[in-house]
Amino acid sequence: MIQHYAGQSNEIAELFYRSIHEIACSAYSEDQLNAWAPYPIDYERWKYRCELKRPFLYVIEEQIAGFIELDPDGHIDCHYVHPNFTRRGVATALLNHVMEIALQLEFDRLFVEASHVIRPLYEKQGFAVVKANQVERNGIVLENWIMELPRNPKS
Repeated sequence: MIQHYAGQSNEIAELFYRSIHEIACSAYSEDQLNAWAPYPIDYERWKYRCELKRPFLYVIEEQIAGFIELDPDGHIDCHYVHPNFTRRGVATALLNHVMEIALQLEFDRLFVEASHVIRPLYEKQGFAVVKANQVERNGIVLENWIMELPRNPKS
């Protein structure tokens, strides 16, 4: 079930950390993982971020199984699933939710910087690669893909 954020920033921060280190490890080096999601977790930063971004949460049996953020300009910022809930449709449900919101609000653009791990899901949902992207975190370069959903995606 998709819910609105209601103060669960610590749980979201831990989900983010675990998702990076337990799922994205298939496509990124240990140095990249540590730069992307350093330890210790900065809970204050996550509290601020969650209050600002107000992510959508997918909740299963009172546990956050995944979350996604949608900015007012159509940017999907974070999209992560807890390692205990992979392959259950959580990522797809969250993406479909923000795609529906974008459609209802008539966003001009819906776009994301997708990791190597989540790129196939976005492609399946009609997003196209605009270009390869590199971002630096703590002196380490991470690769991802800038992807955009065409205004009139083909079914």
